Amino acid sequence: MFLARTIQSILENSEADTEVIATLDGAWDDPKVTPNERVTLIYVPKAVGMRAGSNLACKLATGKYIMKIDAHCAFDKGFDRKMLDFFKVVGDNVTAAPIMRNLWAFDWKCAKCGKKWYQSPTPTKCKEENFRKTGKPCDSTRFVRKMMWVGKHRVQSTSFSFDSEPHFQYNDAYKHTPQYEKDKKEKGYTESMSLQGSCFMCTREAYWRLKLSDEEMGNWGNQGIELACKTWLSGGRVLINHNTWYAHMFRTQGGDFGFPWEAHGRDMQKTKNNVKDFIWNSKVNGQIHPVSWLVEKFWPVKGWDDDSLKKLKETEIKP
Repeated sequence: MFLARTIQSILENSEADTEVIATLDGAWDDPKVTPNERVTLIYVPKAVGMRAGSNLACKLATGKYIMKIDAHCAFDKGFDRKMLDFFKVVGDNVTAAPIMRNLWAFDWKCAKCGKKWYQSPTPTKCKEENFRKTGKPCDSTRFVRKMMWVGKHRVQSTSFSFDSEPHFQYNDAYKHTPQYEKDKKEKGYTESMSLQGSCFMCTREAYWRLKLSDEEMGNWGNQGIELACKTWLSGGRVLINHNTWYAHMFRTQGGDFGFPWEAHGRDMQKTKNNVKDFIWNSKVNGQIHPVSWLVEKFWPVKGWDDDSLKKLKETEIKP
């Protein structure tokens, strides 16, 4: 339901020769995406999932660089030009992302009294207890979704990691290290152990060579860990460009929107196990480092202790 607004944000803020390719994974766009010569839509009658859907779009891409994004994001002015300029500085052996902000996507507004709620599940009854016309509770059951589409200045996420399971983590401790502060001040970018997965950019060649959206892993889950490890362990770098941002809406409220395809807990766990097996057992194409090297590079890391690192070194298969 947010795809059209995401594409609108891309087009309004783009300052480079950027094409937009969106996969309609098992459902038509609703509301409709406004026709534009820069936009291509791929309709898949039966949903195939995030990784396969991303690959379908990437097969049609014509540029040297690709940026995969979720369908519920907003963007900084000139985000694409700023990212392209960034790659000119850091080189192509990089998987990168802008600063990640939280997206204020919408409010609910009572059609009777005007009371608003921050993007919660659809309300069933107005909670206004002192309606100005009567002094009594409003109790209206009519509501309007008011689109906001604002990238909030707080929280701004720039450092990510994974624990020994592995589970995704925000690596805020790294943001207070001398290396992070030095890189941010002198270079305008910082290294990150992992990524969140809702947005990343790399060369189209690296996307396919490293299988950054490997369908054999499963349809959803742990992609940020997968692509970051594949990049780092094959000799590349994962970087955050502090000169631009995107904003991502999280499925934290529940109820109204979730996965557009059938998702089971056992399938997600299987995907996590597949990613762990792939990374821990050194199956990355062109791998030169073990995963313990990456953990030690960002040490100390949330969710790791001396015992878990020692166990990893004893059990991982060296490249």
